[in-house]
Amino acid sequence: MLRIHFTAEDLTRVRVAPRPDPLAETILSLPLLQTARPGRPGDTALGGWRERTRRGVRPEMRVLLELSPAGHGEYVPEAFTHAATPTLDDSLDATWSLPRPQWRADWGATQLLRPRVPRWIHALHQGDRTWSALVGRQLSAYHALAVAPYWAQLVAAAHSERTRQALTAVDAGVEGLLAGLHPEVTWRPDALSVPCDMDADIELGGRGVLLVPTFFCARPLALVDNADPDRPLVLRYPLAGSLLERAAVMTSSTGATGAGLTALLGATRARTLRAAISPAGTAELARRTGTSAATASHHASVLRAAGLLTTRRSGPGVVHALTPLGCALLDGGPPEGTASGEAPAGGGVTR
Repeated sequence: MLRIHFTAEDLTRVRVAPRPDPLAETILSLPLLQTARPGRPGDTALGGWRERTRRGVRPEMRVLLELSPAGHGEYVPEAFTHAATPTLDDSLDATWSLPRPQWRADWGATQLLRPRVPRWIHALHQGDRTWSALVGRQLSAYHALAVAPYWAQLVAAAHSERTRQALTAVDAGVEGLLAGLHPEVTWRPDALSVPCDMDADIELGGRGVLLVPTFFCARPLALVDNADPDRPLVLRYPLAGSLLERAAVMTSSTGATGAGLTALLGATRARTLRAAISPAGTAELARRTGTSAATASHHASVLRAAGLLTTRRSGPGVVHALTPLGCALLDGGPPEGTASGEAPAGGGVTR
């Protein structure tokens, strides 16, 4: 068990990640792909996804199965779970740019937990460009097969979870949020206990925690940033815990509501809403929808006025993103606990 000790300052620095990270979801899905674990919450509901994905796995993707293998106690390479950017390419770029101390720390943990690790993984951690290029190509191909077809559902579920946690914090405080985080996570005054393969204690010392709801996550997973100990500790926990929730995410289809969405919003506006599943600037929305920047800006303004998009300043431009209501419209229903037109709750636990 890992015991994470909080100070009063740490409780004010609990945050919930604004979106899922495509690279982390991809790398964490690999152990779940390789073996079924009967009796684990949510595993049976992944059977259909596992079967569909296995049919499409190509021999050259074997390196990924070696990088993130199945089995209790196997080490998931943390270097691939820190990026938290909207796109897979951006996350891969951020991963290859991690400071060398972080790669060395990741390699040390890999050696400790996987004494027979393939030699090429050592070369990858040493910065070998041939291996990083190969792994990057195969991660992109595997992501397109295993994660991208469900990405809209995952984003919608994550938005709904973030809103739920914000409302919990408003009603029960941050300690109430931590106490109800996950059945395997236990909150006692000033300490959070998380399942771990070793017995250890971590003193946060004021740096806080970033909570990351993660769909392809078999159990809660605490990640320490070895390169910068002043950054928040990252705690990933399963986004959809029950069999019903996991089955709903993996079998629902945004395409099924396409005709109705087009009839409601119009073809171009519906395309604009779908294009904002991953946050984007006006020029990128225009590229995704095949329209001009002026047209994309106009439709984004209408969708924002309807409560389906948010727009925030980012440097010289702006970034458009779906609201929970916009996610729910794409996903076919309102998120639990969110009324139509209701903005996501604020407070000190989201960013």
